Amino acid sequence: MSTHDRHRPAAPDRDGPPAAPDRYVPAGSAADGPYALRIGPEEAGWAHSALRVLELAPGAAHFLDTGDSEWIVLPLQGGCTVRTEDETFELLGRRSVFSGVTDFAYLPRDARAQIASGAGGRFALAGAKCGRRLPARYGPAPEVPVELRGAGTCSRQVNNFAAADTFDCDRLIAVEVLTPGGNWSSYPPHKHDHHQPGVESELEEIYYFEIDGGGLGYHRVSPSRPGGTDVLAEVRTGDAVLIPDGWHGPSIASPGRAMYYLNVMAGPGTGREWLIRDHPDHGWVRSTWPGQPVDPRLPLYAPTTGEKSR
Repeated sequence: MSTHDRHRPAAPDRDGPPAAPDRYVPAGSAADGPYALRIGPEEAGWAHSALRVLELAPGAAHFLDTGDSEWIVLPLQGGCTVRTEDETFELLGRRSVFSGVTDFAYLPRDARAQIASGAGGRFALAGAKCGRRLPARYGPAPEVPVELRGAGTCSRQVNNFAAADTFDCDRLIAVEVLTPGGNWSSYPPHKHDHHQPGVESELEEIYYFEIDGGGLGYHRVSPSRPGGTDVLAEVRTGDAVLIPDGWHGPSIASPGRAMYYLNVMAGPGTGREWLIRDHPDHGWVRSTWPGQPVDPRLPLYAPTTGEKSR
């Protein structure tokens, strides 16, 4: 098992072949200009999924060429105006990822967009290389389905703003997960690295973390095949973990500090599906949930639409 010192990410091997991308990305280590985080297929060493975190000063604007990818502009802190072609979307945003569900904007491939913010803020750009060009659209916050998943100390809240069955994209799947302090989420460990129709889909995944009030959490990825991804990371606000394969979970929130993570996924399958396989040693935990109440701290904020169960 590999562990990562968050202050000293592993250096590439200068004398051998190019080093494999580090699967744990500490805050600031993948910054690029206005982006506090920029991860694309080239940086991740895969083919589809991308994530950028854009930081805008008050009154600032940023231009984005979408290229061969579709993108969702998701406010993390603050609001913004998104303009593309003949469309303008005013995103109200939110104070923080722990304060409420946010609205968002979908941008198609082969477009040019401007993102501007009068008060400034931070905005996630979740992306995926795609084939179809869908129309630019606005995603209202009241239409985001909020799911309470798990039970007891495995309880968490999932904001399904761009889940496979809630918002139309070509390849992109993205959701937000909020875990109360002391709880485990992304549990039982599961994987989606092998295409098996009706059972498991092949998806590259990015986890982007924030911790309420600072502090830390932990995230585990264990190999699902010889030589596969093996990560045990101490995660803080701004950190990311790249998951091309492997059993991922748990994500552990430290007591007293709620954990947020944004999941961004895409893959080569012709269908846009989120199909997972539980780890055979841990999947039994699901059978215990029907007899337990959901953590009473959930939802962390009131959902704006009907909840789904577990």
